[in-house]
Amino acid sequence: MMFRATVLTLYPEMFPGALGLSLAGRAMERGDWALESVQIRDFATDKHRTVDDSPAGGGAGMVLRADIIAKAIDHASPEGDERPRILMSPRGKPLTQERVRELAAGPGAVILCGRFEGVDQRVIDARELEEISVGDFILSGGEPAALVLLDAVVRLLPGVMGNDVSGDEESFEGGLLEHPHYTRPQEFEGRAIPEVLTSGNHGKIAKWRRAEAEKLTRERRPDLWAARAGKKG
Repeated sequence: MMFRATVLTLYPEMFPGALGLSLAGRAMERGDWALESVQIRDFATDKHRTVDDSPAGGGAGMVLRADIIAKAIDHASPEGDERPRILMSPRGKPLTQERVRELAAGPGAVILCGRFEGVDQRVIDARELEEISVGDFILSGGEPAALVLLDAVVRLLPGVMGNDVSGDEESFEGGLLEHPHYTRPQEFEGRAIPEVLTSGNHGKIAKWRRAEAEKLTRERRPDLWAARAGKKG
């Protein structure tokens, strides 16, 4: 089963962007996954290709119209398409590694990139869009967020990473941040590689890495540490 991503956007030229390079780009060339970008303006009905209008009730900015967005979604995701429909939105649920893995195990995704003040709520409800956020900050549009989401997903597809187990100890796997890494030279500006990592004792190395991961998580992400403790309890 090939992972197929369709991105609905006002700026299709932003894709594949970085996804056309490195691991994701080579995987696309091999046919491990596919990416299509759809211009939302193609579904406008006037000569100016208008896709937005002023917000009901007044206020600043513009809102993407429900009728135009619905046409774009229905074109990209006709009846029977099992791919989840996602709206990149700062008010969405935070993207997690768990959700990334779920998406990577599925047939793909249809991703709507929000712009302006947002998207008419009626089409979000009518087309059952899953709102996802990549962080507590505002971007100029959903395109960079869509690239982030797809990069996270594509690297987990079978055969994309050179070593499929290389992601097992990454940050957020198992609810912990990743342990520190070191490589040659043995000493850098008076700082040596921790002795345990050159001991050859794999048991001690694993124990050290686990302890460091727990320490970093406690210090930098107390929310993750508390959530992990809650699951154990």
